[in-house]
Order: sequence, then structure tokens, then C-alpha cells
Amino acid sequence: MKSSRVMLAALTGVLSGCATVPRATESHQVRVSGGLLQGAVRDGVLSFKGIPFAAPPVGDLRWRPPQPVQQWSGVRQATAFGHDCMQVPFAGDAAPLGTPPAEDCLTLNVWRPADAPADGKLPVMVWIYGGGFVNGGASPSVYDGSRFARQGLVLVSFNYRLGRLGFFAHPALTAEAGGAPTGNFGYMDQIAALEWVRDNIAAFGGDPENVTVFGESAGGASVHTLLTSPKSRELFHKAIIMSGGGRGPLLGGSRLSEDTPGGPRSAESIGVEFARSVGIQQTGPEALAALRALPVERLGDLSLMTMNVPTYSGPMLDGQLVVEWPDAAYRAGRWARVPVMVGATSADIGFGFARTKDEVFTPFPDKAAARATYDPAGTADVRTLVALTGMDRLMLEPARFTARVAASQGVPSWHYRFSYVADSMRDEWKTGAPHATEIPYMFDTVGLKYEAKTSERDRQVARAANAYFANFARTGDPNGQGLPPWPRYEPTADVLLDFSASGEPVARPDPWKARLDVTEAAAEAASK
Repeated sequence: MKSSRVMLAALTGVLSGCATVPRATESHQVRVSGGLLQGAVRDGVLSFKGIPFAAPPVGDLRWRPPQPVQQWSGVRQATAFGHDCMQVPFAGDAAPLGTPPAEDCLTLNVWRPADAPADGKLPVMVWIYGGGFVNGGASPSVYDGSRFARQGLVLVSFNYRLGRLGFFAHPALTAEAGGAPTGNFGYMDQIAALEWVRDNIAAFGGDPENVTVFGESAGGASVHTLLTSPKSRELFHKAIIMSGGGRGPLLGGSRLSEDTPGGPRSAESIGVEFARSVGIQQTGPEALAALRALPVERLGDLSLMTMNVPTYSGPMLDGQLVVEWPDAAYRAGRWARVPVMVGATSADIGFGFARTKDEVFTPFPDKAAARATYDPAGTADVRTLVALTGMDRLMLEPARFTARVAASQGVPSWHYRFSYVADSMRDEWKTGAPHATEIPYMFDTVGLKYEAKTSERDRQVARAANAYFANFARTGDPNGQGLPPWPRYEPTADVLLDFSASGEPVARPDPWKARLDVTEAAAEAASK
């Protein structure tokens, strides 16, 4: 549990961005598809928050594709975040929510330089938050887009439905859809937000022909989906994947209507089981009416601590929006083929349930090579080996795989690893940079994250990371004046940029190549 002091500071950081609202002027107004918006200027950045990009997905619109936004009259004040989507907030979240969760949550936010001309055609970055598809939102203070705006970009963040409200299937829903996509409603929200950007971002001075999507964890997995879905190919032009996996589904893995042999049940079967668990035995339209009448708390009851339950499917293969898992699409060249930046943290997340060393190395075709690589002295404990092999299997090797397959197809790709640990956390995070800890550096919001404990070295790393990301969004190349060179990824050289523990970005051959090679061999064997 966080201390009350940290939670209060995080909330104060969110509120401070909304409280100092100057006298309204027409120069702070923008007309979008829903109507006229009034933004607010703070420290040279004009921001608009809580903008509806779709109708509220409530009542009869629960478990339907996002519908057109409802028009408003007059000037809508866009100075406060909308509700984050329904969830049980996760205690200890690296990005605590700034608004109470609610089912009515399909809003987005825009930051831009206050002095940018209306026809500025600025590069656009669109952020997709993580949280295991059950937690997260656009309101956390560490996702503030002001620094990107000061770099001359337009930053957009948005909410998408989570948990059973975002990823849910049922035979009656499939019948109701009549052949239209169903099940992955959270992904539909993401596509709707990108369509809103395409249609409206020019009004903010953004260039709809220069859009970069980026996301972390479930947000990174979402970028993989957007890259490989036939429904989203024309909506963006560059992609950044942060700890998003890349081999198979990061989470979930069900098919819409078919059980996977030796794998998960169909998402429809899981949905029927959930309905029965809440007393709904019917399977036709009457079942949908009863499900839509349930209090939202009965549906938004998941968090990262309770997501692995037998009545929740997560993202699924629906046959239309998600037609195959990312690795298959990448290998076949069935993806957007836009410049890609991809990486993970040095102590990223991984899963494993091995109880002995023999069980740890069972998945590797060459068990002797795996033992020699991960445990050369034979002294490593099982817990450490589970963590290392799990991290490599889930995050690090899939990141390299994505960079490799893009490069092999002639697409510019850039591979990184984030190894830097905040000075104030070095006694606690001794094994490296944990999952999600790179985010405040990429956004250059470390001061909001670590407050008075933020060191000058922390700030320097944040300035460099933010500059690399901004440069990539501008041109598809992260390099720029004053930054250590970052070579374009080439599989034979296997050079990545390490945001090193010392604070210096260093381009070097991957020091963990041997580990990732044996993990790659296991992944390739499993895919055949």
C-alpha cells in the first residue's frame, strides 16, 4: 500500500494541471466533431481534457462498438479529465488514477504548444496506457503531455474500456452483431480514438499524416494489435512498443467461438460461464438484456490482482479486428510496415511456475545450452532463474524479435533497453529497472513521480529519453543534436541503445545476446 503522503502528492499533481485556468479567450477554443471546446494554458502549453470521442458506452450501448459522439451546444469546458474506465484501482500502481472510475469513460486529452499556429502540422503522438487490460487510465500525472508539447508536438491520450466491459464475448452478443466485429470492445475504442485523431487533430495544429502510436505493457501489446489488425492500418505512421511482448498474446489468448486444442476455452464459453455465475441462465437476447442491466460494479470488479479468473477472457482472436497473433502477422509481412521503436526494461515482468531447475529448463530445446547460459556456475536459485527466463520469454526476446523481423523486411527499426533506476530507488530495485519504471522518463515527468527525491541525474535521463521519443515521432529516427548516436537496428550487429544504470544512453551489442538466443530457439520451436 502507498503512504497517504504519496497518494496525496499524486492527486495534487493531477489537480494542479486543472486548477490554474486563465480567463477564457477565443484563442483557447477549438471546434471538433462534437462541438466547440475551451482549453486552458499553463506554462506555455495549451491543453484540452475530457473530450468525448464516442457516445457513453452505457445502458444499451454496453458491449457495442463505440458509437458517434453526442453533439453539444455552446462551449464545452475541457479543463478536467473525464472518468477513467471502470475498474478496481490497483494499490501500488506505478501510475495511480487521477479520477474515479466509471462506465462513462470514452474521453481523450490533447496537449499542444500554446503558441503553435492553427495550421502548424505538428507531429502527433498518441499514448495507450497499460494495466493488463483491467487497470489504467489517461488521467495519471506521469502521463502529462506537457513536455512533448514543449518539444513542438501534439500529445493525445485516451481511455479505452477494460476488463469484462472491454473484452467480453457471449453467443447472444455474436448473434446481435450480425457479422460485425464483437468481443474486443477495448480495441474498438482504441481505433475509434485514432479515427477521431485523423478527423480532428488538424484543428489543434497537428498533422494527421504524421501520427505515432506508443504504449507500454498492455498498451504496448495494443500497439502490436494496431500494427497487425486490418482495421487500423491507415490510422498511424510510426509505432513505439514499450514492454509489450510480441510473440503470441501478451494476455488472454482465447478465440471468439472456438476452444483452442490444449489451450484456453472460447471467449463465448467464458462469457456464458460468467453469466451463469451471476444467475443468468439464458443464452439469447434475454441474456443480453439481463447482462446489460447488471450494476457496473458486478462487471468492473477486476484488477491486476484478480485478473486471472476463469470468467474473464481478456483480448481474443475475433476473426475481424484481431485475426492472428502478432508474430504470425509479422513473419508473413501482414502488418502496417511503419518505422518501429521497441524495447523493455532490464528487470521487466515475467511469469513462470517452475519449482525445480529441471522444470525451469524443460521448455528449452537445448537444455544444456540454456543451463550454461542462465546458470553457468550452477549456483543460481530457482526463483532467480524463473524471473530471468520468464522476463526474457515474455518481454525481452519478443522485443528483439519485433525489431529483427521489421529490419529483415527493410522497415526501419530501433531497439532499446531501459536499465536506469532512479537514484532514490537504488537500494530497493537492486536487480535493475522494473516493469513500467521507464514511463516517467519517456514523458519527462520524473519530478511528478519522485517529487523532492528526484535527482539531477534522474532529470538528465528523462530529458534524453523524451528527446529520443520526440525525434522519432517527428521523423521516424530517434537521433538528434546533443544525443548519443542510436544506430538503426541490424540483426547481424544486434546493437541496441541502453539507457544505462549510470544514466548515459549507450549504443552497444546486446550483452544478453546468448540468453535471448536460447530463448529465441525455444520460441521458434514452440511456434512450429
